[in-house]
Amino acid sequence: MTPLSELIMLFLRLGFTAFGGPAAHIALFHDEVVKRRRWITEEQFMDMLGAVNLIPGPNSTEMAIHIGYERAGWRGLVAAGVCFILPAALIVGVLAALYVQFGTTPAVESLLYGIKPVVIAVVAQAIWGLAGKALKNNLLRAAGVAVFVLALLAVGEIPLLFGTGVVVMLIVAARDRLPARDAEAGGWVMIPLLAQAGAAAVPVSLGTLFLTFLKIGAVLYGSGYVLLAFLQTEFVNTLGWLTQQQILDAVAVGQFTPGPVFTTATFIGYVILGVPGAVVATLGIFLPSFVFVWATRPLIARLRSSRWLSAFLDGVNAAALALMAAVTVTLGRAALIDLLTLAIALVAAVLLIRYRVNSTWLIIGGGLVGLVRLALGA
Repeated sequence: MTPLSELIMLFLRLGFTAFGGPAAHIALFHDEVVKRRRWITEEQFMDMLGAVNLIPGPNSTEMAIHIGYERAGWRGLVAAGVCFILPAALIVGVLAALYVQFGTTPAVESLLYGIKPVVIAVVAQAIWGLAGKALKNNLLRAAGVAVFVLALLAVGEIPLLFGTGVVVMLIVAARDRLPARDAEAGGWVMIPLLAQAGAAAVPVSLGTLFLTFLKIGAVLYGSGYVLLAFLQTEFVNTLGWLTQQQILDAVAVGQFTPGPVFTTATFIGYVILGVPGAVVATLGIFLPSFVFVWATRPLIARLRSSRWLSAFLDGVNAAALALMAAVTVTLGRAALIDLLTLAIALVAAVLLIRYRVNSTWLIIGGGLVGLVRLALGA
Protein backbone atom coordinates (compact mmCIF):
# COMPACT_ATOMS: atom_id res chain seq x y z
CA MET A 1 0.00 0.00 0.00
CA THR A 2 1.39 3.40 -1.00
CA PRO A 3 1.76 6.22 1.54
CA LEU A 4 -1.10 8.10 -0.17
CA SER A 5 -3.53 5.17 0.00
CA GLU A 6 -2.56 4.58 3.64
CA LEU A 7 -3.43 8.18 4.41
CA ILE A 8 -6.76 7.92 2.61
CA MET A 9 -7.77 4.76 4.50
CA LEU A 10 -6.69 6.10 7.90
CA PHE A 11 -8.32 9.52 7.68
CA LEU A 12 -11.52 8.21 6.14
CA ARG A 13 -11.85 5.89 9.11
CA LEU A 14 -11.05 8.68 11.56
CA GLY A 15 -13.53 10.96 9.81
CA PHE A 16 -16.31 8.46 10.55
CA THR A 17 -15.24 7.55 14.11
CA ALA A 18 -13.39 10.51 15.69
CA PHE A 19 -15.85 11.80 18.28
CA GLY A 20 -15.10 14.11 21.18
CA GLY A 21 -13.80 17.37 19.70
CA PRO A 22 -10.36 18.70 18.67
CA ALA A 23 -8.42 17.54 21.75
CA ALA A 24 -9.72 13.99 21.35
CA HIS A 25 -8.96 14.06 17.61
CA ILE A 26 -5.35 15.11 18.19
CA ALA A 27 -4.92 12.35 20.80
CA LEU A 28 -6.21 9.82 18.24
CA PHE A 29 -3.81 11.15 15.59
CA HIS A 30 -0.90 10.81 18.02
CA ASP A 31 -1.81 7.21 18.77
CA GLU A 32 -2.21 6.30 15.10
CA VAL A 33 0.71 8.08 13.41
CA VAL A 34 3.33 8.29 16.18
CA LYS A 35 2.79 5.22 18.34
CA ARG A 36 1.23 2.67 16.00
CA ARG A 37 2.56 3.48 12.54
CA ARG A 38 5.68 5.53 13.45
CA TRP A 39 5.18 7.78 10.45
CA ILE A 40 6.54 10.78 12.37
CA THR A 41 8.48 11.32 15.59
CA GLU A 42 7.25 12.81 18.85
CA GLU A 43 9.28 15.94 18.11
CA GLN A 44 7.72 16.36 14.67
CA PHE A 45 4.24 15.88 16.10
CA MET A 46 4.84 18.58 18.73
CA ASP A 47 6.22 20.95 16.08
CA MET A 48 3.01 20.50 14.08
CA LEU A 49 0.85 21.03 17.16
CA GLY A 50 2.70 24.26 17.97
CA ALA A 51 2.24 25.48 14.40
CA VAL A 52 -1.51 24.88 14.24
CA ASN A 53 -1.94 26.90 17.44
CA LEU A 54 -0.33 29.88 15.71
CA ILE A 55 -2.60 29.94 12.66
CA PRO A 56 -6.37 30.38 12.32
CA GLY A 57 -8.67 27.48 11.63
CA PRO A 58 -9.70 24.11 13.13
CA ASN A 59 -6.68 22.68 14.93
CA SER A 60 -7.41 18.98 14.49
CA THR A 61 -8.16 19.35 10.77
CA GLU A 62 -4.92 21.28 10.31
CA MET A 63 -3.05 18.54 12.18
CA ALA A 64 -4.47 16.01 9.71
CA ILE A 65 -3.33 18.21 6.82
CA HIS A 66 0.17 18.55 8.33
CA ILE A 67 0.47 14.78 8.77
CA GLY A 68 -0.64 14.23 5.20
CA TYR A 69 1.93 16.74 3.93
CA GLU A 70 4.71 15.06 5.90
CA ARG A 71 3.75 11.58 4.70
CA ALA A 72 2.97 12.16 1.01
CA GLY A 73 3.71 15.75 -0.01
CA TRP A 74 1.06 18.04 -1.46
CA ARG A 75 -1.09 15.05 -2.53
CA GLY A 76 -1.06 13.85 1.05
CA LEU A 77 -1.93 17.34 2.26
CA VAL A 78 -5.09 17.33 0.15
CA ALA A 79 -5.97 13.68 0.74
CA ALA A 80 -5.66 13.68 4.54
CA GLY A 81 -7.64 16.91 4.95
CA VAL A 82 -10.42 15.97 2.55
CA CYS A 83 -10.76 12.43 3.90
CA PHE A 84 -11.04 13.71 7.49
CA ILE A 85 -13.62 16.38 6.57
CA LEU A 86 -15.75 14.52 4.02
CA PRO A 87 -17.38 11.82 6.23
CA ALA A 88 -18.47 14.37 8.82
CA ALA A 89 -19.74 16.74 6.14
CA LEU A 90 -21.84 13.97 4.56
CA ILE A 91 -23.31 12.93 7.92
CA VAL A 92 -24.10 16.52 8.87
CA GLY A 93 -25.61 17.14 5.42
CA VAL A 94 -28.02 14.22 5.83
CA LEU A 95 -29.01 15.45 9.30
CA ALA A 96 -29.54 18.96 7.90
CA ALA A 97 -31.88 17.58 5.23
CA LEU A 98 -33.88 15.75 7.92
CA TYR A 99 -33.90 18.91 10.02
CA VAL A 100 -35.25 21.04 7.17
CA GLN A 101 -38.00 18.51 6.45
CA PHE A 102 -38.94 17.49 9.98
CA GLY A 103 -37.42 20.17 12.20
CA THR A 104 -40.76 21.61 13.28
CA THR A 105 -42.32 18.29 14.31
CA PRO A 106 -42.92 17.74 18.06
CA ALA A 107 -40.43 14.83 18.19
CA VAL A 108 -37.55 16.82 16.68
CA GLU A 109 -38.36 19.89 18.75
CA SER A 110 -38.35 17.74 21.90
CA LEU A 111 -35.05 16.13 20.89
CA LEU A 112 -33.43 19.53 20.46
CA TYR A 113 -35.07 20.79 23.66
CA GLY A 114 -32.89 18.33 25.58
CA ILE A 115 -29.77 18.65 23.43
CA LYS A 116 -29.37 22.44 23.53
CA PRO A 117 -28.74 22.69 27.30
CA VAL A 118 -26.03 20.03 26.93
CA VAL A 119 -24.38 22.11 24.19
CA ILE A 120 -24.29 25.06 26.58
CA ALA A 121 -22.68 22.80 29.21
CA VAL A 122 -20.12 21.51 26.70
CA VAL A 123 -19.06 25.05 25.82
CA ALA A 124 -18.93 26.01 29.52
CA GLN A 125 -16.75 22.96 30.20
CA ALA A 126 -14.41 23.96 27.38
CA ILE A 127 -14.13 27.47 28.86
CA TRP A 128 -13.40 25.97 32.30
CA GLY A 129 -10.68 23.74 30.91
CA LEU A 130 -9.01 26.44 28.81
CA ALA A 131 -9.14 29.29 31.34
CA GLY A 132 -5.99 28.29 33.20
CA LYS A 133 -3.90 28.24 30.02
CA ALA A 134 -5.46 31.20 28.23
CA LEU A 135 -5.62 33.61 31.22
CA LYS A 136 -2.26 32.84 32.76
CA ASN A 137 -1.28 36.35 33.95
CA ASN A 138 -2.89 39.65 34.94
CA LEU A 139 -2.45 41.19 31.49
CA LEU A 140 -4.32 38.36 29.79
CA ARG A 141 -7.02 38.29 32.50
CA ALA A 142 -7.60 42.01 31.98
CA ALA A 143 -7.75 41.49 28.22
CA GLY A 144 -10.26 38.69 28.69
CA VAL A 145 -12.55 40.81 30.85
CA ALA A 146 -12.38 43.70 28.38
CA VAL A 147 -13.20 41.46 25.42
CA PHE A 148 -16.07 39.81 27.32
CA VAL A 149 -17.68 43.19 28.00
CA LEU A 150 -17.12 44.49 24.47
CA ALA A 151 -18.51 41.30 22.95
CA LEU A 152 -21.71 41.69 24.97
CA LEU A 153 -21.87 45.24 23.56
CA ALA A 154 -21.86 43.72 20.04
CA VAL A 155 -18.31 44.63 19.01
CA GLY A 156 -17.20 42.31 16.17
CA GLU A 157 -15.16 39.18 16.82
CA ILE A 158 -12.47 39.86 14.20
CA PRO A 159 -11.35 43.26 15.56
CA LEU A 160 -11.48 41.87 19.11
CA LEU A 161 -9.33 38.85 18.28
CA PHE A 162 -6.69 40.65 16.24
CA GLY A 163 -6.85 43.85 18.29
CA THR A 164 -6.21 41.96 21.52
CA GLY A 165 -3.36 40.00 19.95
CA VAL A 166 -1.66 43.15 18.70
CA VAL A 167 -2.14 45.07 21.97
CA VAL A 168 -0.76 42.22 24.09
CA MET A 169 2.19 41.81 21.71
CA LEU A 170 2.99 45.54 21.94
CA ILE A 171 2.74 45.55 25.74
CA VAL A 172 5.08 42.54 25.97
CA ALA A 173 7.51 44.27 23.61
CA ALA A 174 7.35 47.43 25.76
CA ARG A 175 7.94 45.43 28.92
CA ASP A 176 11.07 43.96 27.39
CA ARG A 177 12.42 47.51 27.16
CA LEU A 178 11.18 48.90 30.50
CA PRO A 179 12.26 48.34 34.11
CA ALA A 180 10.10 45.75 35.86
CA ARG A 181 8.25 48.29 38.06
CA ASP A 182 7.23 50.46 35.07
CA ALA A 183 6.15 47.41 33.10
CA GLU A 184 3.77 46.33 35.85
CA ALA A 185 2.01 49.68 35.62
CA GLY A 186 0.88 48.75 32.13
CA GLY A 187 -0.92 45.61 33.26
CA TRP A 188 -4.42 46.67 32.15
CA VAL A 189 -5.05 46.57 28.43
CA MET A 190 -7.40 48.91 26.63
CA ILE A 191 -8.94 47.58 23.43
CA PRO A 192 -10.39 50.07 20.95
CA LEU A 193 -14.17 50.03 20.78
CA LEU A 194 -14.96 49.51 17.11
CA ALA A 195 -18.49 50.19 16.00
CA GLN A 196 -20.55 47.25 14.79
CA ALA A 197 -23.08 47.81 12.08
CA GLY A 198 -26.66 47.24 13.13
CA ALA A 199 -28.45 44.05 12.14
CA ALA A 200 -30.06 44.24 8.72
CA ALA A 201 -31.40 41.48 6.52
CA VAL A 202 -29.21 40.87 3.46
CA PRO A 203 -30.40 39.01 0.33
CA VAL A 204 -29.43 35.34 0.44
CA SER A 205 -26.82 34.31 -2.17
CA LEU A 206 -24.23 31.57 -2.66
CA GLY A 207 -21.50 34.17 -3.12
CA THR A 208 -22.18 35.89 0.19
CA LEU A 209 -22.48 32.52 1.93
CA PHE A 210 -19.11 31.38 0.55
CA LEU A 211 -17.32 34.64 1.37
CA THR A 212 -18.75 34.74 4.89
CA PHE A 213 -17.48 31.25 5.70
CA LEU A 214 -14.19 31.95 3.91
CA LYS A 215 -13.71 34.97 6.20
CA ILE A 216 -14.55 32.90 9.28
CA GLY A 217 -12.16 30.12 8.28
CA ALA A 218 -9.39 32.65 7.59
CA VAL A 219 -9.53 34.50 10.92
CA LEU A 220 -10.99 32.18 13.54
CA TYR A 221 -8.46 31.43 16.27
CA GLY A 222 -9.11 29.18 19.23
CA SER A 223 -11.20 26.03 19.47
CA GLY A 224 -14.19 25.14 17.36
CA TYR A 225 -16.41 26.51 20.11
CA VAL A 226 -15.35 30.07 19.22
CA LEU A 227 -17.24 29.41 15.99
CA LEU A 228 -20.41 30.05 18.00
CA ALA A 229 -19.57 33.71 18.38
CA PHE A 230 -18.87 34.16 14.66
CA LEU A 231 -22.06 32.37 13.62
CA GLN A 232 -24.12 34.49 15.98
CA THR A 233 -22.64 37.74 14.67
CA GLU A 234 -22.60 36.91 10.96
CA PHE A 235 -25.82 34.96 10.41
CA VAL A 236 -28.09 36.34 13.14
CA ASN A 237 -26.94 39.90 13.84
CA THR A 238 -25.50 41.01 10.48
CA LEU A 239 -27.09 39.00 7.66
CA GLY A 240 -30.35 38.14 9.43
CA TRP A 241 -30.49 34.72 7.74
CA LEU A 242 -30.86 32.54 10.87
CA THR A 243 -32.31 32.69 14.36
CA GLN A 244 -30.50 31.96 17.61
CA GLN A 245 -32.46 28.73 17.83
CA GLN A 246 -31.16 27.59 14.44
CA ILE A 247 -27.58 28.41 15.47
CA LEU A 248 -27.99 26.24 18.58
CA ASP A 249 -29.50 23.44 16.49
CA ALA A 250 -26.55 23.61 14.08
CA VAL A 251 -23.99 23.50 16.89
CA ALA A 252 -25.83 20.61 18.53
CA VAL A 253 -25.57 18.58 15.32
CA GLY A 254 -21.88 19.47 14.98
CA GLN A 255 -21.29 18.26 18.53
CA PHE A 256 -22.76 14.78 18.33
CA THR A 257 -21.35 13.90 14.90
CA PRO A 258 -17.75 12.70 14.35
CA GLY A 259 -14.98 14.71 12.72
CA PRO A 260 -14.42 18.46 12.70
CA VAL A 261 -16.83 20.68 14.66
CA PHE A 262 -16.51 23.13 11.75
CA THR A 263 -18.86 20.93 9.69
CA THR A 264 -21.49 22.97 11.49
CA ALA A 265 -20.97 25.13 8.39
CA THR A 266 -22.32 22.29 6.24
CA PHE A 267 -25.51 22.24 8.29
CA ILE A 268 -25.98 26.00 8.10
CA GLY A 269 -25.27 26.07 4.37
CA TYR A 270 -27.92 23.40 3.75
CA VAL A 271 -30.51 25.15 5.91
CA ILE A 272 -29.97 28.39 3.99
CA LEU A 273 -29.54 27.19 0.38
CA GLY A 274 -29.84 23.40 0.24
CA VAL A 275 -27.13 21.17 -1.25
CA PRO A 276 -25.32 24.02 -3.11
CA GLY A 277 -25.26 26.00 0.14
CA ALA A 278 -23.84 23.04 2.06
CA VAL A 279 -21.08 22.59 -0.52
CA VAL A 280 -19.98 26.24 -0.71
CA ALA A 281 -20.17 26.72 3.06
CA THR A 282 -17.98 23.65 3.64
CA LEU A 283 -15.47 24.75 1.00
CA GLY A 284 -15.39 28.28 2.36
CA ILE A 285 -14.67 27.44 5.98
CA PHE A 286 -12.05 24.73 5.34
CA LEU A 287 -10.16 26.13 2.33
CA PRO A 288 -8.03 28.58 4.37
CA SER A 289 -6.70 25.72 6.53
CA PHE A 290 -5.12 24.01 3.52
CA VAL A 291 -3.52 27.27 2.40
CA PHE A 292 -2.22 28.15 5.89
CA VAL A 293 -0.64 24.73 6.46
CA TRP A 294 1.03 24.80 3.05
CA ALA A 295 2.32 28.35 3.58
CA THR A 296 3.54 28.05 7.17
CA ARG A 297 5.12 24.61 7.14
CA PRO A 298 8.63 25.93 6.28
CA LEU A 299 8.32 28.48 9.12
CA ILE A 300 7.36 26.13 11.96
CA ALA A 301 10.62 26.34 13.90
CA ARG A 302 10.77 30.14 13.62
CA LEU A 303 7.13 30.59 14.68
CA ARG A 304 7.56 28.50 17.81
CA SER A 305 10.68 30.36 18.92
CA SER A 306 9.40 33.93 18.42
CA ARG A 307 8.59 35.75 21.66
CA TRP A 308 6.51 38.39 19.87
CA LEU A 309 4.41 35.85 17.96
CA SER A 310 3.93 33.89 21.17
CA ALA A 311 2.65 37.06 22.86
CA PHE A 312 0.30 37.73 19.94
CA LEU A 313 -1.06 34.20 20.24
CA ASP A 314 -1.53 34.62 24.01
CA GLY A 315 -3.65 37.71 23.37
CA VAL A 316 -5.69 35.97 20.69
CA ASN A 317 -6.31 32.99 22.97
CA ALA A 318 -7.47 35.23 25.82
CA ALA A 319 -9.86 37.02 23.46
CA ALA A 320 -11.12 33.71 22.06
CA LEU A 321 -11.94 32.45 25.54
CA ALA A 322 -13.78 35.67 26.39
CA LEU A 323 -15.79 35.42 23.15
CA MET A 324 -16.75 31.87 24.07
CA ALA A 325 -17.97 33.09 27.46
CA ALA A 326 -19.96 35.96 25.95
CA VAL A 327 -21.70 33.80 23.37
CA THR A 328 -22.48 31.19 26.04
CA VAL A 329 -24.35 33.86 27.98
CA THR A 330 -26.28 34.91 24.87
CA LEU A 331 -27.18 31.41 23.72
CA GLY A 332 -27.90 30.26 27.25
CA ARG A 333 -30.87 32.61 27.30
CA ALA A 334 -32.34 30.73 24.33
CA ALA A 335 -31.54 27.22 25.60
CA LEU A 336 -32.22 27.42 29.34
CA ILE A 337 -35.91 28.22 29.28
CA ASP A 338 -37.25 26.35 32.33
CA LEU A 339 -36.19 24.32 35.38
CA LEU A 340 -35.74 21.09 33.41
CA THR A 341 -33.39 22.60 30.83
CA LEU A 342 -31.43 24.27 33.64
CA ALA A 343 -31.16 20.90 35.43
CA ILE A 344 -29.99 19.18 32.22
CA ALA A 345 -27.26 21.80 31.75
CA LEU A 346 -26.08 21.56 35.37
CA VAL A 347 -25.97 17.75 35.39
CA ALA A 348 -24.15 17.71 32.05
CA ALA A 349 -21.61 20.27 33.31
CA VAL A 350 -20.88 18.21 36.44
CA LEU A 351 -20.49 15.00 34.44
CA LEU A 352 -18.19 16.71 31.95
CA ILE A 353 -15.99 18.53 34.46
CA ARG A 354 -15.94 16.11 37.38
CA TYR A 355 -16.26 12.71 35.69
CA ARG A 356 -15.02 13.49 32.14
CA VAL A 357 -17.98 11.78 30.48
CA ASN A 358 -17.78 11.92 26.68
CA SER A 359 -19.90 14.80 25.39
CA THR A 360 -21.42 12.60 22.69
CA TRP A 361 -23.14 10.40 25.30
CA LEU A 362 -24.39 13.44 27.18
CA ILE A 363 -25.88 14.94 24.02
CA ILE A 364 -27.62 11.65 23.26
CA GLY A 365 -28.85 11.58 26.86
CA GLY A 366 -30.17 15.12 26.62
CA GLY A 367 -32.07 14.23 23.48
CA LEU A 368 -33.60 11.20 25.21
CA VAL A 369 -34.74 13.39 28.12
CA GLY A 370 -36.49 15.63 25.62
CA LEU A 371 -38.24 12.65 24.00
CA VAL A 372 -39.32 11.25 27.38
CA ARG A 373 -40.74 14.66 28.25
CA LEU A 374 -42.75 14.54 25.02
CA ALA A 375 -43.99 11.00 25.73
CA LEU A 376 -45.16 12.05 29.21
CA GLY A 377 -47.04 14.98 27.71
CA ALA A 378 -45.04 17.59 29.61
